[in-house]
Amino acid sequence: MSSTEPTGLRHTALDALHRSLGATMTDFAGWDMPLRYGSERDEHLAVRTKAGLFDLSHMGEITVTGPQAAALLNHALVGNIASVGVGRARYTMICQADGGILDDLIVYRLAETEYMVVANASNAQVVLDALTERAAGFDAEVRDDRDAYALIAVQGPESPGILKSLTDADLDGLKYYAGLPGTVAGVPALIARTGYTGEDGFELFVKPEHAVELWQALTRAGEGVGLIPCGLSCRDTLRLEAGMPLYGHELSTSLTPFDAGLGRVVKFEKEGDFVGREALAEAASHAEQNPPRVLVGLIAEGRRVPRAGYAVVAGGAVIGEVTSGAPSPTLGKPIAMAYVDAAHAAPGTEGVGVDIRGSHEPYAVVALPFYKRQK
Repeated sequence: MSSTEPTGLRHTALDALHRSLGATMTDFAGWDMPLRYGSERDEHLAVRTKAGLFDLSHMGEITVTGPQAAALLNHALVGNIASVGVGRARYTMICQADGGILDDLIVYRLAETEYMVVANASNAQVVLDALTERAAGFDAEVRDDRDAYALIAVQGPESPGILKSLTDADLDGLKYYAGLPGTVAGVPALIARTGYTGEDGFELFVKPEHAVELWQALTRAGEGVGLIPCGLSCRDTLRLEAGMPLYGHELSTSLTPFDAGLGRVVKFEKEGDFVGREALAEAASHAEQNPPRVLVGLIAEGRRVPRAGYAVVAGGAVIGEVTSGAPSPTLGKPIAMAYVDAAHAAPGTEGVGVDIRGSHEPYAVVALPFYKRQK
Protein backbone atom coordinates (compact mmCIF):
# COMPACT_ATOMS: atom_id res chain seq x y z
CA MET A 1 0.00 0.00 0.00
CA SER A 2 2.83 2.39 0.75
CA SER A 3 5.04 1.90 -2.30
CA THR A 4 6.74 5.10 -3.32
CA GLU A 5 7.92 6.69 -6.54
CA PRO A 6 10.97 8.96 -6.88
CA THR A 7 8.72 11.85 -5.80
CA GLY A 8 8.63 10.25 -2.35
CA LEU A 9 4.82 10.22 -2.31
CA ARG A 10 3.14 7.15 -0.86
CA HIS A 11 0.55 5.31 -2.95
CA THR A 12 -2.51 3.40 -1.80
CA ALA A 13 -3.39 -0.05 -3.08
CA LEU A 14 -5.99 1.61 -5.32
CA ASP A 15 -3.54 3.97 -7.05
CA ALA A 16 -3.64 2.34 -10.50
CA LEU A 17 -7.42 2.08 -10.33
CA HIS A 18 -7.79 5.82 -9.56
CA ARG A 19 -5.62 6.65 -12.56
CA SER A 20 -7.63 4.32 -14.80
CA LEU A 21 -10.76 6.27 -13.74
CA GLY A 22 -9.10 9.52 -14.81
CA ALA A 23 -8.70 10.92 -11.30
CA THR A 24 -6.92 14.21 -10.73
CA MET A 25 -4.29 13.27 -8.13
CA THR A 26 -2.84 15.51 -5.42
CA ASP A 27 -0.23 15.34 -2.67
CA PHE A 28 -2.08 15.04 0.62
CA ALA A 29 0.07 14.56 3.73
CA GLY A 30 2.71 12.75 1.69
CA TRP A 31 0.21 10.51 -0.11
CA ASP A 32 -0.75 10.69 -3.79
CA MET A 33 -4.54 10.84 -3.44
CA PRO A 34 -7.51 11.40 -5.78
CA LEU A 35 -8.72 15.00 -5.53
CA ARG A 36 -11.62 14.49 -7.93
CA TYR A 37 -12.64 12.17 -10.76
CA GLY A 38 -14.92 14.60 -12.59
CA SER A 39 -17.02 17.42 -11.16
CA GLU A 40 -16.52 18.15 -7.46
CA ARG A 41 -20.10 19.40 -7.28
CA ASP A 42 -21.48 16.20 -8.84
CA GLU A 43 -19.45 14.07 -6.43
CA HIS A 44 -20.66 16.14 -3.46
CA LEU A 45 -24.32 15.91 -4.50
CA ALA A 46 -24.03 12.16 -5.18
CA VAL A 47 -23.07 11.64 -1.52
CA ARG A 48 -25.92 13.86 -0.32
CA THR A 49 -28.58 12.20 -2.50
CA LYS A 50 -27.27 8.76 -3.53
CA ALA A 51 -23.82 7.42 -2.63
CA GLY A 52 -20.11 8.06 -3.03
CA LEU A 53 -17.10 5.77 -2.86
CA PHE A 54 -13.88 7.04 -1.24
CA ASP A 55 -10.33 5.75 -0.84
CA LEU A 56 -9.21 6.79 2.65
CA SER A 57 -6.19 4.49 2.87
CA HIS A 58 -3.99 7.45 3.84
CA MET A 59 -5.50 7.47 7.35
CA GLY A 60 -3.20 6.16 10.09
CA GLU A 61 -4.17 2.95 11.89
CA ILE A 62 -2.41 2.21 15.16
CA THR A 63 -3.22 -0.95 17.11
CA VAL A 64 -2.97 -1.00 20.91
CA THR A 65 -3.10 -4.40 22.60
CA GLY A 66 -2.39 -5.97 25.96
CA PRO A 67 -3.78 -6.30 29.49
CA GLN A 68 -3.35 -2.56 30.12
CA ALA A 69 -4.36 -1.30 26.68
CA ALA A 70 -7.42 0.51 28.09
CA ALA A 71 -5.39 2.03 30.94
CA LEU A 72 -2.75 3.25 28.48
CA LEU A 73 -5.33 4.88 26.21
CA ASN A 74 -7.07 6.49 29.19
CA HIS A 75 -3.69 7.96 30.17
CA ALA A 76 -2.67 9.00 26.65
CA LEU A 77 -5.98 10.41 25.38
CA VAL A 78 -8.51 12.84 26.86
CA GLY A 79 -11.53 10.51 26.55
CA ASN A 80 -12.68 7.63 28.74
CA ILE A 81 -11.65 4.81 26.45
CA ALA A 82 -12.02 2.12 29.13
CA SER A 83 -15.79 2.70 29.03
CA VAL A 84 -16.09 1.95 25.31
CA GLY A 85 -17.78 -1.42 24.75
CA VAL A 86 -16.34 -4.08 22.47
CA GLY A 87 -17.55 -3.36 18.95
CA ARG A 88 -18.07 0.34 19.60
CA ALA A 89 -16.04 3.42 18.64
CA ARG A 90 -15.45 6.85 20.16
CA TYR A 91 -14.38 10.23 18.87
CA THR A 92 -11.62 11.66 21.06
CA MET A 93 -8.41 13.69 21.03
CA ILE A 94 -4.79 13.36 21.98
CA CYS A 95 -3.35 16.50 23.60
CA GLN A 96 0.04 17.83 24.59
CA ALA A 97 0.87 18.34 28.28
CA ASP A 98 -0.10 22.03 27.78
CA GLY A 99 -3.55 21.01 26.50
CA GLY A 100 -2.87 21.79 22.83
CA ILE A 101 -4.55 19.35 20.42
CA LEU A 102 -2.10 16.98 18.69
CA ASP A 103 -4.88 15.28 16.72
CA ASP A 104 -8.50 14.23 16.81
CA LEU A 105 -9.02 10.48 16.59
CA ILE A 106 -11.51 7.67 16.38
CA VAL A 107 -10.78 4.72 18.67
CA TYR A 108 -12.42 1.36 17.93
CA ARG A 109 -12.54 -1.34 20.60
CA LEU A 110 -12.03 -4.51 18.57
CA ALA A 111 -11.78 -6.95 21.50
CA GLU A 112 -11.45 -6.93 25.29
CA THR A 113 -7.76 -5.97 25.15
CA GLU A 114 -7.44 -4.73 21.55
CA TYR A 115 -8.08 -1.25 20.20
CA MET A 116 -7.53 0.45 16.86
CA VAL A 117 -6.71 4.16 16.93
CA VAL A 118 -7.33 5.96 13.62
CA ALA A 119 -5.35 9.18 13.23
CA ASN A 120 -5.39 11.82 10.51
CA ALA A 121 -2.88 11.16 7.71
CA SER A 122 -0.94 14.34 8.44
CA ASN A 123 -0.56 13.43 12.13
CA ALA A 124 -0.22 9.64 12.03
CA GLN A 125 3.50 9.63 12.87
CA VAL A 126 3.06 12.24 15.62
CA VAL A 127 0.26 10.18 17.20
CA LEU A 128 2.25 6.94 16.87
CA ASP A 129 5.29 8.53 18.51
CA ALA A 130 3.20 10.03 21.34
CA LEU A 131 1.38 6.76 22.07
CA THR A 132 4.66 4.82 22.00
CA GLU A 133 6.24 7.28 24.43
CA ARG A 134 3.18 7.31 26.71
CA ALA A 135 3.09 3.48 26.78
CA ALA A 136 6.14 3.39 29.08
CA GLY A 137 5.22 1.56 32.27
CA PHE A 138 2.03 0.02 30.84
CA ASP A 139 1.63 -3.67 29.99
CA ALA A 140 0.51 -2.83 26.46
CA GLU A 141 1.94 -2.78 22.95
CA VAL A 142 1.57 0.04 20.42
CA ARG A 143 1.83 -1.21 16.83
CA ASP A 144 2.08 0.79 13.62
CA ASP A 145 -0.54 -0.83 11.35
CA ARG A 146 -0.64 1.83 8.64
CA ASP A 147 0.53 -0.66 6.03
CA ALA A 148 -1.80 -3.42 7.27
CA TYR A 149 -5.00 -1.73 6.09
CA ALA A 150 -6.64 -0.16 3.09
CA LEU A 151 -9.69 1.93 3.99
CA ILE A 152 -12.65 2.30 1.65
CA ALA A 153 -15.70 4.38 2.58
CA VAL A 154 -19.16 4.23 1.05
CA GLN A 155 -21.21 7.23 2.14
CA GLY A 156 -24.70 8.49 1.40
CA PRO A 157 -28.36 7.49 1.76
CA GLU A 158 -28.02 4.54 -0.63
CA SER A 159 -24.95 3.12 1.16
CA PRO A 160 -26.82 0.69 3.50
CA GLY A 161 -28.61 -0.92 0.55
CA ILE A 162 -25.42 -1.17 -1.49
CA LEU A 163 -23.53 -2.82 1.37
CA LYS A 164 -26.41 -5.14 2.30
CA SER A 165 -26.26 -6.65 -1.18
CA LEU A 166 -22.62 -7.68 -0.54
CA THR A 167 -22.61 -8.86 3.09
CA ASP A 168 -24.62 -10.94 5.53
CA ALA A 169 -23.34 -8.86 8.46
CA ASP A 170 -26.11 -7.35 10.61
CA LEU A 171 -26.04 -3.80 9.23
CA ASP A 172 -29.47 -2.95 10.67
CA GLY A 173 -28.11 -3.67 14.16
CA LEU A 174 -24.90 -1.71 13.54
CA LYS A 175 -25.22 1.62 15.33
CA TYR A 176 -23.46 4.87 14.44
CA TYR A 177 -19.90 4.76 15.85
CA ALA A 178 -19.82 0.98 16.01
CA GLY A 179 -17.88 -1.65 14.07
CA LEU A 180 -18.10 -5.36 13.50
CA PRO A 181 -15.98 -7.94 11.68
CA GLY A 182 -17.61 -9.45 8.61
CA THR A 183 -17.08 -10.19 4.95
CA VAL A 184 -18.03 -7.82 2.15
CA ALA A 185 -18.07 -9.35 -1.35
CA GLY A 186 -16.13 -12.26 0.14
CA VAL A 187 -13.44 -9.97 1.53
CA PRO A 188 -12.76 -10.02 5.32
CA ALA A 189 -13.37 -6.51 6.67
CA LEU A 190 -13.94 -4.46 9.75
CA ILE A 191 -17.25 -2.78 8.90
CA ALA A 192 -17.61 0.53 10.77
CA ARG A 193 -20.63 2.82 10.68
CA THR A 194 -18.59 5.99 10.70
CA GLY A 195 -17.82 8.76 8.25
CA TYR A 196 -16.91 12.38 7.68
CA THR A 197 -19.67 13.54 5.35
CA GLY A 198 -22.75 14.18 7.49
CA GLU A 199 -24.48 11.23 5.80
CA ASP A 200 -25.13 7.65 6.83
CA GLY A 201 -22.32 5.44 5.62
CA PHE A 202 -19.65 2.88 6.31
CA GLU A 203 -15.87 2.67 6.46
CA LEU A 204 -14.39 -0.69 5.50
CA PHE A 205 -10.94 -1.64 6.82
CA VAL A 206 -9.45 -4.43 4.69
CA LYS A 207 -6.07 -5.86 3.78
CA PRO A 208 -4.45 -3.82 0.98
CA GLU A 209 -4.39 -6.85 -1.33
CA HIS A 210 -8.21 -6.99 -1.19
CA ALA A 211 -8.79 -3.28 -1.87
CA VAL A 212 -9.21 -3.38 -5.67
CA GLU A 213 -11.55 -6.38 -5.53
CA LEU A 214 -13.72 -4.68 -2.88
CA TRP A 215 -13.80 -1.32 -4.70
CA GLN A 216 -14.91 -3.03 -7.91
CA ALA A 217 -17.59 -5.05 -6.11
CA LEU A 218 -18.97 -1.91 -4.45
CA THR A 219 -18.91 -0.08 -7.79
CA ARG A 220 -20.95 -2.86 -9.45
CA ALA A 221 -23.38 -3.05 -6.52
CA GLY A 222 -23.96 0.72 -6.63
CA GLU A 223 -24.34 1.11 -10.40
CA GLY A 224 -28.13 1.09 -10.36
CA VAL A 225 -28.50 3.62 -7.52
CA GLY A 226 -26.09 6.34 -8.60
CA LEU A 227 -22.89 5.46 -6.67
CA ILE A 228 -19.85 7.28 -8.07
CA PRO A 229 -16.18 7.48 -7.01
CA CYS A 230 -15.42 10.61 -4.98
CA GLY A 231 -12.21 12.48 -4.20
CA LEU A 232 -10.86 14.42 -1.25
CA SER A 233 -12.16 17.74 -2.59
CA CYS A 234 -15.83 16.87 -2.09
CA ARG A 235 -15.00 15.15 1.20
CA ASP A 236 -13.86 18.58 2.39
CA THR A 237 -17.04 20.40 1.31
CA LEU A 238 -19.21 17.62 2.76
CA ARG A 239 -17.52 17.80 6.17
CA LEU A 240 -17.66 21.62 6.08
CA GLU A 241 -21.43 21.59 5.50
CA ALA A 242 -21.73 19.05 8.35
CA GLY A 243 -19.74 21.37 10.67
CA MET A 244 -17.02 18.76 11.26
CA PRO A 245 -13.58 20.08 12.25
CA LEU A 246 -10.47 19.43 10.17
CA TYR A 247 -7.08 19.25 11.84
CA GLY A 248 -4.87 22.14 10.76
CA HIS A 249 -7.95 24.33 10.25
CA GLU A 250 -10.37 24.16 13.20
CA LEU A 251 -7.96 22.18 15.42
CA SER A 252 -4.26 22.72 16.19
CA THR A 253 -1.65 22.56 18.93
CA SER A 254 -2.37 26.23 19.71
CA LEU A 255 -5.96 25.35 20.70
CA THR A 256 -7.29 23.21 23.53
CA PRO A 257 -10.52 21.21 23.08
CA PHE A 258 -12.24 23.94 25.12
CA ASP A 259 -11.02 26.64 22.73
CA ALA A 260 -12.45 24.56 19.88
CA GLY A 261 -15.85 24.21 21.56
CA LEU A 262 -15.22 20.48 21.96
CA GLY A 263 -14.61 20.37 25.71
CA ARG A 264 -17.19 17.60 25.94
CA VAL A 265 -14.60 15.08 24.70
CA VAL A 266 -12.43 15.69 27.80
CA LYS A 267 -13.45 13.30 30.58
CA PHE A 268 -12.08 14.55 33.91
CA GLU A 269 -14.15 11.97 35.81
CA LYS A 270 -12.20 8.96 34.49
CA GLU A 271 -9.82 7.11 36.78
CA GLY A 272 -6.16 8.04 36.89
CA ASP A 273 -4.14 10.90 35.51
CA PHE A 274 -3.98 11.68 31.81
CA VAL A 275 -1.63 13.77 29.69
CA GLY A 276 -2.79 17.38 29.74
CA ARG A 277 -5.25 17.00 32.65
CA GLU A 278 -3.95 19.94 34.69
CA ALA A 279 -3.73 22.33 31.72
CA LEU A 280 -7.14 21.26 30.47
CA ALA A 281 -8.77 21.75 33.89
CA GLU A 282 -7.37 25.29 33.82
CA ALA A 283 -8.62 25.80 30.26
CA ALA A 284 -12.10 24.58 31.24
CA SER A 285 -12.24 26.99 34.18
CA HIS A 286 -10.93 29.87 32.06
CA ALA A 287 -13.49 29.13 29.31
CA GLU A 288 -16.33 29.34 31.84
CA GLN A 289 -15.24 32.70 33.22
CA ASN A 290 -13.91 34.22 30.03
CA PRO A 291 -15.45 32.57 26.95
CA PRO A 292 -12.88 31.99 24.20
CA ARG A 293 -13.63 32.72 20.57
CA VAL A 294 -16.51 30.54 19.38
CA LEU A 295 -16.58 28.38 16.27
CA VAL A 296 -19.53 29.56 14.17
CA GLY A 297 -20.92 29.16 10.69
CA LEU A 298 -20.92 32.01 8.20
CA ILE A 299 -23.10 32.14 5.08
CA ALA A 300 -22.26 34.63 2.35
CA GLU A 301 -24.80 37.16 1.16
CA GLY A 302 -22.76 37.55 -2.03
CA ARG A 303 -20.78 35.15 -4.24
CA ARG A 304 -17.22 35.66 -3.01
CA VAL A 305 -15.68 32.65 -1.30
CA PRO A 306 -13.89 33.10 2.04
CA ARG A 307 -10.69 31.14 2.64
CA ALA A 308 -8.82 29.95 5.73
CA GLY A 309 -6.94 32.81 7.36
CA TYR A 310 -9.24 35.61 6.16
CA ALA A 311 -10.20 38.09 8.89
CA VAL A 312 -13.76 38.27 10.19
CA VAL A 313 -14.74 41.89 10.88
CA ALA A 314 -17.48 43.92 12.53
CA GLY A 315 -17.66 47.68 13.05
CA GLY A 316 -14.27 48.12 11.42
CA ALA A 317 -12.53 45.82 13.92
CA VAL A 318 -11.20 42.28 13.47
CA ILE A 319 -13.36 39.93 15.56
CA GLY A 320 -12.16 36.56 14.31
CA GLU A 321 -10.66 34.41 11.61
CA VAL A 322 -11.99 32.04 8.97
CA THR A 323 -10.74 28.45 9.44
CA SER A 324 -12.40 26.78 6.42
CA GLY A 325 -14.38 28.19 3.52
CA ALA A 326 -15.83 26.92 0.24
CA PRO A 327 -18.85 27.15 -2.04
CA SER A 328 -21.62 24.95 -0.60
CA PRO A 329 -23.25 22.79 -3.29
CA THR A 330 -26.19 22.02 -0.97
CA LEU A 331 -26.90 25.63 0.07
CA GLY A 332 -25.87 27.18 -3.24
CA LYS A 333 -23.84 29.86 -1.47
CA PRO A 334 -20.30 30.27 -0.13
CA ILE A 335 -19.96 29.15 3.50
CA ALA A 336 -17.24 29.23 6.15
CA MET A 337 -16.40 28.14 9.65
CA ALA A 338 -14.68 30.78 11.74
CA TYR A 339 -13.59 31.45 15.29
CA VAL A 340 -15.16 34.76 16.37
CA ASP A 341 -15.31 36.75 19.61
CA ALA A 342 -18.11 35.49 21.86
CA ALA A 343 -19.90 38.87 21.60
CA HIS A 344 -20.48 38.25 17.88
CA ALA A 345 -21.12 34.50 17.99
CA ALA A 346 -24.90 34.37 18.44
CA PRO A 347 -26.79 33.21 15.34
CA GLY A 348 -28.35 36.23 13.64
CA THR A 349 -25.68 38.68 14.84
CA GLU A 350 -25.72 41.58 12.38
CA GLY A 351 -22.94 43.61 10.83
CA VAL A 352 -20.46 40.76 10.46
CA GLY A 353 -18.29 40.50 7.36
CA VAL A 354 -15.22 38.79 5.97
CA ASP A 355 -12.29 40.79 4.67
CA ILE A 356 -11.78 39.38 1.19
CA ARG A 357 -8.80 41.18 -0.36
CA GLY A 358 -9.67 44.47 1.29
CA SER A 359 -13.41 44.33 0.67
CA HIS A 360 -15.66 43.61 3.67
CA GLU A 361 -18.18 41.14 2.28
CA PRO A 362 -21.38 40.70 4.39
CA TYR A 363 -21.96 37.32 6.04
CA ALA A 364 -24.78 35.88 8.17
CA VAL A 365 -23.75 34.22 11.45
CA VAL A 366 -25.44 30.83 11.86
CA ALA A 367 -25.23 27.87 14.23
CA LEU A 368 -23.30 24.81 13.06
CA PRO A 369 -23.83 22.51 11.27
CA PHE A 370 -24.99 24.12 8.02
CA TYR A 371 -26.52 20.81 6.96
CA LYS A 372 -28.06 17.97 8.95
CA ARG A 373 -29.43 14.88 7.27
CA GLN A 374 -33.01 13.82 7.81
CA LYS A 375 -32.92 10.64 9.93
